[in-house]
Amino acid sequence: MMPVRPLLSLMSPASSRARLSVLIFHRVLPEPDALFPDEMDSRRFDEVCGWLKCWFNVLPLDLAVRALEEGTLPARACCITFDDGYADNLHIATPILKKHGLSATFFIATGFLDGGRMWNDTIIEAVRACRLPSLKLDGLGEFALGSNAERRRAIDALIDQLKYLPMAERLLATERLAERAEVVPPTDLMLSSDELRSLRASGMLIGAHTVSHPILARLGAEQSRAEIREGQVALQDLLGERVGLFAYPNGKPGTDYLPQHPDMVRDLGFDAAVSTAWGAAGRQTDRFQIPRFTPWDRKRMKFGLRLLRNLASPAPVRA
Repeated sequence: MMPVRPLLSLMSPASSRARLSVLIFHRVLPEPDALFPDEMDSRRFDEVCGWLKCWFNVLPLDLAVRALEEGTLPARACCITFDDGYADNLHIATPILKKHGLSATFFIATGFLDGGRMWNDTIIEAVRACRLPSLKLDGLGEFALGSNAERRRAIDALIDQLKYLPMAERLLATERLAERAEVVPPTDLMLSSDELRSLRASGMLIGAHTVSHPILARLGAEQSRAEIREGQVALQDLLGERVGLFAYPNGKPGTDYLPQHPDMVRDLGFDAAVSTAWGAAGRQTDRFQIPRFTPWDRKRMKFGLRLLRNLASPAPVRA
């Protein structure tokens, strides 16, 4: 059996040579989903948390970033993060994290609190609940819905076609899709304000993730700044405390956000920001572009091996 922990210590030592692995999740479902069998569910997340507890020193993200810059990070340092603000983060993920004595940072898109819904979830839930044999959508094509495999192909194709449309156009298209599917999508997928406060009160960190989860690269500078700042202010007002961490929506450098956006986040007074670029951060990594990665493997050794490979990649450095 591969000795994961000693290898992690070798590749992620303490102090100035330390590397910080940051894992990204979105949802933790109570049970496996036939449409999305690779989506994290409670049993798998419990298993993954057990591995992380055994292998890593799991730290709150704010403390880890500070220690990385100061050269005081412990060996095998790791942080756990969640994006978007799903209600299952509180009800399913948090009890499992606490069971293992782990912490996480939850990045919240504030425009979806209290009954809102992300555009991709409108597509998913409309296609999932549609009882028609097929969906024909103007300008998007016709999609058979006779099996889970066909529904999943329809969902993937629709998300791919709509992902980079302007926000207003994308929202209108998803609402029309739900109407054509004859479905009223759920309004309880995301956290409420009270649930968000409960999440923070449980000891978890809260970070900003804009208001409406736009592709920042598709917005003008003024719009981008407003999305970032207004999301931060809304969270600070709800929680009664400063919010110093940020996650770029979608998070791919050069595609979803541009070089000016880390400067914008820094100027708005944040302490650090995370992307979705793979890799592990080193001391010279820009703290406003910290990479994140999560192995998708179901077997313990493969999961650990992929984490090691991620650590083996060169640490990104400040431009």
